[in-house]
This record gives sequence, C-alpha cells and structure tokens, in this order.
Amino acid sequence: MKKKMIKRTVAFALAAIMTLPLTACGRTAADLNTGEEMQVVDIAGLQFPLAETKTLTGMISYPANTEPEPNNRTIFKRLQQETNVEIEWMAIQADQWGDKIALNMSNPNLLTDFVFTANFSDSDLLRYANYGAIIPLEEYIDAYMPNLSAVFEKYPEYRKMSTSVDGHIWALPWIEQLGSEKTAIQTVGDMSFINKKWLDFLGLEMPETVDEFEQTLLAFREHAPELQKEFGIEGSIIPMSCIVNDGNQDPAILINGFGEGYGDGDQGRHIAVTDSLEVICTATQPGFRDGIEWLHRLYAEDLIDPEAFTQEWSTYVAKGKSGRYGVCFSWDVGNIDNIVDWVPLPALTADTRNITPENGSFTSGYDRGRCVVTAVAQEPALVCAWLDQMYAPMQSPQNNWGTYGEDDDFDIFEMGTNDAGEPMLKHAALGDASPVEVREAESVNGPLAVLDEYYGVYVTCPDDAQYRLDWIEEFYTPDMHTEYVYPNVFMSREDTDRLSVLTPDITQYINECRSRWIMNGCTDSDWNEYISKLDAYGLEEYLSIYQKYLDSFYE
Repeated sequence: MKKKMIKRTVAFALAAIMTLPLTACGRTAADLNTGEEMQVVDIAGLQFPLAETKTLTGMISYPANTEPEPNNRTIFKRLQQETNVEIEWMAIQADQWGDKIALNMSNPNLLTDFVFTANFSDSDLLRYANYGAIIPLEEYIDAYMPNLSAVFEKYPEYRKMSTSVDGHIWALPWIEQLGSEKTAIQTVGDMSFINKKWLDFLGLEMPETVDEFEQTLLAFREHAPELQKEFGIEGSIIPMSCIVNDGNQDPAILINGFGEGYGDGDQGRHIAVTDSLEVICTATQPGFRDGIEWLHRLYAEDLIDPEAFTQEWSTYVAKGKSGRYGVCFSWDVGNIDNIVDWVPLPALTADTRNITPENGSFTSGYDRGRCVVTAVAQEPALVCAWLDQMYAPMQSPQNNWGTYGEDDDFDIFEMGTNDAGEPMLKHAALGDASPVEVREAESVNGPLAVLDEYYGVYVTCPDDAQYRLDWIEEFYTPDMHTEYVYPNVFMSREDTDRLSVLTPDITQYINECRSRWIMNGCTDSDWNEYISKLDAYGLEEYLSIYQKYLDSFYE
C-alpha cells in the first residue's frame, strides 16, 4: 500500500502512564501512532478482498458459556473470506471485561490495533484520548468508511452525537433503530405488565387510575386461594413484584401520573427536560414525593413483594416463572413469565396522565464508545476500512443478532429474498430455543448500524422487537405528552470528570431514600433533610452542567 502522511491540527503527547511501560516491556514511543498525522493510502489498495492477506489485532468480549475463540464464529469466518484480512483476537470473557480492559488500555504492550467491543463511557474515551491510547477517527471515516459515512449523511444527528467538543470522533458507534421519536423501542424500558389471566378470572377491568390499580392489587391478595387453586400455583401469591432501583425492573413508571407527571424513570441521573427546555431533578419534584408515598401505602398493605429491595434477577425470574405475580416490570414480560397471559399496564392517572419517555430514546439505540482504534495501529486506514464492513446493511443485523448457515441446530436467520427478489435475512423460528442464548452464541456485536429502513429490505424485524414496538405504540405513545428527552450529548472532559464526582453521592442518596421511603414512608422532616443534603452534594451545579449541554444541543 502506498502511504502518505499529512499533518494533523492536534498532536497528542504520551503521558507518563503510557511511557512508563514502554521501556519496561520493549515497545518505545516511536512504535506508536500518536494521532498527529493521518495515514493516507491509495483507496484502490483497500478494495476487499485484498490481493494479499493482511493481519490485524483486536480485542473482543464474549458471553460466558459461548464460543471463546472469535475466529470459530461463522460471522468472522465469512468476513475473513470476504476481506482477506485475518484478525488475531485477544478474547476476554464478558464478566471479566471491565477489569481487564482497564489494565490493557494502560499498557501499550497489551494493546491491539482496535478494541471491537469497548463499550467505553465518555469519561473513558476522553481519558484514553488525553494520554494517547486511542486516535481520532473523523478523517478516516470520511476517507475510508463509506458505509458509516452513508449513515452519518442520512442521520447527521449520529455524527453530532459521536463528535466531542474538541471536534474529534474518538470511537465508532453502535446504532440500533427500532421505531423513532415517541414510538422508539427505547422510550419505555421499565414496562409494567399485568396478569390478564387473573383479571379475567376475577372479572376485573383494566385499571386506569392509581386508586383502581390499588383495588386490583387488593383483589389479587384477597383472592389468592382461588387463584392458586385455579391456576395450580405453588407458593404464595405476590400481587406486585419488582426490583427497586434496578433499571427496567423498577416500578417508577407507576408514579408518572403524580404532580406534573415527570415520574423518575432515569435512576442513573434522575433528570428530565421540561417543555420549556429546563433540566430538572425528577427526584425533588412534589409529584415524586407523592408517588413514593403512594408506593409506601401499597407496601404497607402487603401488595408489594417484600424482597423487592434485595432480590437478584434470578430470584425475580424464578418466582415469575412459577406464575406467582399479578404485576411485574421488565423490558419484556417473556423474560419473567410468558407473553400470552400478560398485557402492558397502561399509564395510570393520579393528578395527570403521562408517560415520560426515557432520556436519549428519541434517537433510538446508540452507544458512542462501542469500538476504538488504538495507538498500536500502524495501518489505521486498513483497520477503519475493515471495521466499515460492520456497517454494511447486510452485515450489521448479523453482528447484532446472529447469522444463518450455522453448523448447529439453531440459526437466528435464514437467507431469503425481499419483495424485489433480492437477498434478505429472515428471522428463523427458534422453537423452544431461547432467543437470548442463540443471539449470544452467534452474534459478535461491535460497531454496527441497523436502521429502520433496513426492515423488509435487508432483514426482517425480530418478533420480540415487533410486539414490543406494537405495545409501545398502542399503550404508551398516546400518553407521552412530554415534548423533550435529554439528548445523548458528548461533554468535555472537565465536565465529564466533574459529573463523575457529583453523580455518585447524588444518585446513591436518592436511591437509598427511594427504597427507605417506599418501606417506611417519608415525613416532612425527612423530605426537608433530603433536599438540604442534595443541595450540599452539589445538585445545583450538577443540573447546571446538564443544562449547559442541553442549551448547546438546541442552539
């Protein structure tokens, strides 16, 4: 390949954390790509398959109890044949990834050309960029990544979301569109489900208000013996179960109707955006307090699972599979029981009727830090050109969900044709096989983009995604009266670092109080002390940082 080097406007110096291991382990600073100059090659030399075999190195995670050697996966076997690029992988089991990747990123002698499933936070990206472990990619994207460039051209918001305040793109994103705006599959994570089989047996109507909901739970409790007998349930009846402060298993969606209807769906940040584009703390609103006190009343009436504050996912699922729940919360009720006997519980009216969409959901599924190219890469143009194959419309769905033509009994896809007679990946019937297990066994994840316009052209929509999209559009979108959600913004390193200091105290304290108040109630004295402590923890500064980037986003 012909190389020409051009000067970049920003140069990176290797900090001590990088230079110390260099001399100790044999690699010098001169061996690294500092990012000062972009590698320019003849594009004709990057046409796949390459005329001569090239070898690159990559790091990747894999789920426990699945194939540990990436090159044994059908997806990578095909990619090697199609590109004539061999990848020497450093594969790390997913449950060990966090610790090991942090060590590897601090030692150039453990780095590979790229990190395929980095899943780095903004703080990670900016830190690694600052000391030169990763290189900026915007010029490589424009020059050598036509598939990703096409996505950015069609959806410029994704390029904007991928670009840091210094103008650089430090990582390649993961994008999964399933619906958009208020119909996007991510707008409701902690979906509430109610046991329709129990409602019908007891002759109950679907509750629409918080008072009706409470009476429904009371009926489940009072008629427990009949329910156990009718449906052969072993174990006690649990009118409502959840896992408090645990994302999709949290019951926050129930309190959206209190006060002005903001709820408290973002348990990681506890923020929402008003219709006047003001960032507020949802957990300091009067409606939050009223909603939590109402949940306390349900708990005091033995309507909420007493293990809701401590149970692990496995326990939560085991009780659900035993048919003991009247109401539960999850991304998909099929994870807890089955989709036949359950239906989504619509928004409940208290002071108002509203569903606040999840922050960041209007631009669908998006992970900014999915894949990075490191300072070890001596041929970054080739690395980026190979990674661009992951963004091909027929390739992204396979990386995301799985593939076809496997040697075993299970395939996520079978190869078919669309209405125009062109090749299309069709989701295969899995029978009794778990979709999650098959996906983990076949998919490779990494950087990719699955767009709404691909469905019916390159790939069918997964059944479990389609019925969830239908649920959201039918049960929740009509009650999404909130105009905005907090967007997915890329903050400066200074502000990211400051939030990393403020956030733990604020969110941990809020979540502790949520749990305690649901169990024990909240007095005026408790509430006043709570507000004072949040002020002392820096809540005003915390909100001001988020406000700054919201203002910039909508300029």
